[in-house]
Amino acid sequence: MALLATARGSAFVCRAINITKPLHRQCNFLSTSASPLFLCFQKKCNLNLQKPVRDAADSKILCSLLNVEDGIDDEACELVSGVELSLGEDDDNICAYLFKAVKNNNGTGILLLSDNFGFEDSFTRDFAYRVACNGYNILVPDLFRGNPWTEDQPKDGFEQWIARQNTERIADDITRWTKWLVDEFMAAGISKKLGIIGFCFGGGQVLKVLAQDQGACFGTGISFYGTRMDPLAAADIKAPVLFILGDNDPLCEVSEIDNIRKKIDRDSELVIFPGRGHGFAHRPGSPEEDVDAEQAYMITKDWLYDHLLV
Repeated sequence: MALLATARGSAFVCRAINITKPLHRQCNFLSTSASPLFLCFQKKCNLNLQKPVRDAADSKILCSLLNVEDGIDDEACELVSGVELSLGEDDDNICAYLFKAVKNNNGTGILLLSDNFGFEDSFTRDFAYRVACNGYNILVPDLFRGNPWTEDQPKDGFEQWIARQNTERIADDITRWTKWLVDEFMAAGISKKLGIIGFCFGGGQVLKVLAQDQGACFGTGISFYGTRMDPLAAADIKAPVLFILGDNDPLCEVSEIDNIRKKIDRDSELVIFPGRGHGFAHRPGSPEEDVDAEQAYMITKDWLYDHLLV
């Protein structure tokens, strides 16, 4: 059972969702030759949409094919193609994955910002794949330019690693990929608004992106246990935000997030999972966390539908 706080009041309201399946599952990304299902994407960079954005700063987009094997038994899962994108050249080159529903694509683009483990992390890909299964186009950029945090590094070196990450460069990379999404989906009239989702470090970036956007491109945001959030950014956000976290997370205090939610207002919501710590929703570590991760996913799915498709 999760607890729900809305912008219309400070009381927590219980929301129950039936749980039928665990969240965690494996998706295989193959570098071998493509199966016939994905041949339509070879030697094409427009992904069956409008032509790629090209300007002085971003002179070239490169695409390479990834096969995504369908190992999911979701109730409404569509076939999903995976394409690796490269934007810009040389030292200005940035990479991302695009997960795209093959059939019944709803045309909506969503930017998914990873946690510290980066855009190649299997848990992040798994979540992105599952959201794409519901008809979305999920772009997962490489926020750390090939230098994510890894589990084999000493924990006492984390602050040094994070200090080496150039926040201005990360913000600029996110802006460039947002522009790509706008040109591919919004400018073509395919998507009215974009969505943005973030985990941990990426969850903190969600606030910065929405504050800078001022409601121009993004229709909503979802922040999973966001870290290093700037409370001052909340006042500039013009889109509703869903916050999902556990009440046993020292990296993301409930009281701080609730204060941010209240500053945003705009029907933003805070969903709290009792007893859960950091990362439970996209990298569950126990059967009990699997259940809460499934509930968090279902809440996410409903939120995206209500704020981007209705």
